[in-house]
Amino acid sequence: MKNNIEIGVYYFPNYHKDARNAAWHGKDWTEWELVKLAKPRFPGHQQPKVPLWGYEDEAEPAVMGKKIDAAADAGITSFIFDWYWYNDGPYLQNCLEKGFLGAPNTEKLKFALMWANHDWVDIHPAQRSVHSHGVNTLAAGMISEEAFVRATDHMIQTYFCRPNYWRIDGGLYVSFYMIAGLIRSFGGAENVQRALEDFRNRVRAAGLGELHLNAVVWEREILPGEEGAGDVNALLKTMGFDSITSYVWMHNQTMEHFPFEDYAEYAKRNACDYSKFTEQYELPYFPNVSMGWDSSPRTCMSDRYDNIGYPFCPILQNNTPEEFGKALARVKEFLATSSLKQKMFTINAWNEWTEGSYLEPDMIHGYGYLNAIKKTFKEGTLNEI
Repeated sequence: MKNNIEIGVYYFPNYHKDARNAAWHGKDWTEWELVKLAKPRFPGHQQPKVPLWGYEDEAEPAVMGKKIDAAADAGITSFIFDWYWYNDGPYLQNCLEKGFLGAPNTEKLKFALMWANHDWVDIHPAQRSVHSHGVNTLAAGMISEEAFVRATDHMIQTYFCRPNYWRIDGGLYVSFYMIAGLIRSFGGAENVQRALEDFRNRVRAAGLGELHLNAVVWEREILPGEEGAGDVNALLKTMGFDSITSYVWMHNQTMEHFPFEDYAEYAKRNACDYSKFTEQYELPYFPNVSMGWDSSPRTCMSDRYDNIGYPFCPILQNNTPEEFGKALARVKEFLATSSLKQKMFTINAWNEWTEGSYLEPDMIHGYGYLNAIKKTFKEGTLNEI
């Protein structure tokens, strides 16, 4: 049975070597180091999370090829890569440019960009003191207009010309994580509109058609330095965006219990937001499903774990593949009656291992989360290789 629902899964590319990480953390460091060092913080806390495929280098085409096969076989439409570009250039680009685009089966899966234009802060790991003494910013998310043009020219020349770049309603899908950051960078929503219209014109001039500009919007800040957009409808109308989505459930619903919040109840509360946001926002809203939440691997393991703010947060518990499947069924039901022209939703995430939200197979559930997607949207199960 053919599935007409587009499924975009966020991909966090911090599991390969990068020059900035080497300068900040030491030679050959990747975020796998935090995954390996994680430990249980409370009785019943399941850590460490252990990847079934091992601690692989995502910038290797063969490694990425295995991910592409598993995602495509599950019915996932696209990887939405968390994408970073600062005033002095790119960060974490080799996962996409060497791994994904270099994979022999790259065209089996579509891809798109979500410009993660927030500050990159020193939370790998974070000490409790960040909440009393402030966080160290390693790279500032604010960007000059000149850097914005360089970054978007790179998108046009390197990604948009690819036949498997993801299009929504015919437009090249580009998402922005923090709208307030764009406004600060350009000094006002009107200036953002001018920069985005120039971006659209350069895409048209390259013969690539139209853009579909998406805004990630939330009601609660998570990362240090995050900032909400304010009057979302007015600002996005001024800036000329095309749609809205979410990155993770944590942005929208408070976890009411510590240390553990039950996934089943939390998922139901977040599903209620689909209709709420559809009515609240004037632009089309694409819903989000999150697989889980546990940011404890990003905390200093020798510090006491209290509910003091990211990454010292409540943990989603009992997020089994079965419960994840129920969450997927809810979003499928919502989309079946939605007025959205393009039936589409996002999932957090393919590999947010240090935030406890990942679809990649692990040693406990195997391919269970991917099978939940396949069962809900494609029917059948994956072969566990």
